[in-house]
Amino acid sequence: MNKRLGRGLDALIPALNIKEDDKILEISVSQLRPNPYQPRKHFDDDSIADLAGSIKEHGVIQPIIVRAVVKGYEIIAGERRWRATQQAGLATIPAVVRNFSDQQVMEIALIENLQREDLNAMEVALAYQNLIDTFSLTQEELSAKVGKSRSHIANFLRLLSLPAKVKEYVSRGTLSMGHARAIAGMKDEKAILELTERTIVEQWSVRELEEAIRKLEDQQKKQPKPKKIKRDPYIHALEEDLRDYLKTTVKIKSNKEKGKIEILYYSNDDLQRLLEIMQGKYTG
Repeated sequence: MNKRLGRGLDALIPALNIKEDDKILEISVSQLRPNPYQPRKHFDDDSIADLAGSIKEHGVIQPIIVRAVVKGYEIIAGERRWRATQQAGLATIPAVVRNFSDQQVMEIALIENLQREDLNAMEVALAYQNLIDTFSLTQEELSAKVGKSRSHIANFLRLLSLPAKVKEYVSRGTLSMGHARAIAGMKDEKAILELTERTIVEQWSVRELEEAIRKLEDQQKKQPKPKKIKRDPYIHALEEDLRDYLKTTVKIKSNKEKGKIEILYYSNDDLQRLLEIMQGKYTG
């Protein structure tokens, strides 16, 4: 598996290779629409502007890949080029039409962005989960399809269990993937949020965060667990008898020979009913 990690997009998905005998069409930019499975949610404006400048001067050197849909064409690979072409003011863009299934389209969009490292960590995690859910893939099957190790995929999927606020930090780049991986193994949401805020404010390295997590876990292990109070079975049985008789929740709190009985009522009528039962007047 590791050998394939360095392979390019064309090697992972041969159908994206542009061949000499391919028919290259000049398609109106208005006939094209983005890939609905595009995992990337944010496009860098400066990067698109730079590419638009290059296209103005040299044109679109590499055709985009599209598939025919009901109304026009859907972009399979090359959305950045399409966006830049529009910004450059060109009316058409060179394209090669291919036949792809929905699953192939999702895989290509993900792999294309992974190869360029255009996606933030949360976008990668969501794209992996989307492929797994939509096509009932195992992590091993997804690993083979996108050319990444299973541990790589598992590490990203773990990010989806983080609190929403932390996921937003990861999406914005405020919190790195390394930091997110370190806290993703924690179960205490309050501790996760506290450590995340300290990491950002104090600008901790990943190693410093890992050390803080280790210290917190050591402290938690040393804290004595609260002792469970063993209830008197006789008191418990009395509670059950009173609940059956009064038809409401009853709690008996005893301390040796003293204690109190709590009887819950849910309305004034319910209170009146209980009083009548206690006074021997209830006939319901």
